[in-house]
Amino acid sequence: MEQKLRGVNLGGWLVLEKWMAPSLFQGTPADDEYYLAYDLPEAEYQARLLIHRETFITEADFLRISAAGFNTVRIPVPYFIFGDRAPFIGCIDYLDKAFAWAKAYDLKILIDLHTAPFSQNGFDNGGLSGVVRWAQMPEEVAFELTVLERLAKRYADHEALWGIEVLNEPITDGEVWHSMNPMDRFPPRDLALAKGSAPISLDFLRTFYQDAYRRMRNYLSDDKVIVFHDGFQLHAWKEFFTQNDFHNVMLDTHQYVMMAEMAGTEQSLEAYMSFIDGLAQEIATVAQYVEVFVGEWSLFNSYAVGTDTKGGINPTQEEFSSNRSLTKSELEEVYQTLWRASITAWNQGAGHMYWTYKLSIDTINEPAWYGWDSWDASRSMAKNWIDPRF
Repeated sequence: MEQKLRGVNLGGWLVLEKWMAPSLFQGTPADDEYYLAYDLPEAEYQARLLIHRETFITEADFLRISAAGFNTVRIPVPYFIFGDRAPFIGCIDYLDKAFAWAKAYDLKILIDLHTAPFSQNGFDNGGLSGVVRWAQMPEEVAFELTVLERLAKRYADHEALWGIEVLNEPITDGEVWHSMNPMDRFPPRDLALAKGSAPISLDFLRTFYQDAYRRMRNYLSDDKVIVFHDGFQLHAWKEFFTQNDFHNVMLDTHQYVMMAEMAGTEQSLEAYMSFIDGLAQEIATVAQYVEVFVGEWSLFNSYAVGTDTKGGINPTQEEFSSNRSLTKSELEEVYQTLWRASITAWNQGAGHMYWTYKLSIDTINEPAWYGWDSWDASRSMAKNWIDPRF
């Protein structure tokens, strides 16, 4: 793709996150996708997922995404997408639909394998909170590779396929493991299941990436991109890319203002702008040896919310009362300023993909969600906060 990536994630559709669609989890103690399947009676679990998958993203959304000026959608999918990991329900037919819609509306798709059995990061977005054991289980590592192979084989010749991302946000023993501390931020429900959880070593991840690349390239022609996430260590990959004979690969880095807040960045527009300017320089440096893009980011920040969200802890975890200190016009100025600065920074590389296209929350009638609409690209466009064509 010669033009810059102007993408959006379809988060919360085929991979569930409680904060993105809280009603799906209503009446259960589940905080993640794993336990939802066990906490609901089988028939109700199936019914809830069917309704959600049929209605959360439809053909009309692809039409709107294309008309708004985006050119790519990143679609998170679970490791059980093919329906072979009971009690979880597969969703390959919905990905098939997405490819048909993308073709019809001139969009490209990046398939993002977003979860792994027993989790690669311990986050709620990894499907199982507070557990990080996937990399320690050779049989599950092997299974993840077969999922990637099957996805590559199925969509290799589809004209809407832009690429496949090997694994979303594997957590390595770097700053994010220590600042995020997933075992505390997302407490495990079953301590025995979580026992032995640990960050993934860069050596393991590099080997896994090489294996995945070889297996997928057996099916994917060189015009299809294979994407590696940076494991939250943007500058750890120079030798990996310069010393391996890869064709058409890219590095995905996720950059959130809330993570800068966790690291001590002042909650002010000036401080956020300084943070983004620094990232522009870092991305330009990495882009000298590998194509790099920002596969997840958003405008969400505590300054606009009006209260310290402690690095983006959401109302399903802790309820905040906002001071609502900014007027409508002030919010527009903050978000538009951050949007322009961010896009300029991300375009030091190959572009960006916003997280996310849509949320199923009520920011009007439920005050705890005030400010969280900035995660939602469809609402942010409607409120004149973002312009995908910029």
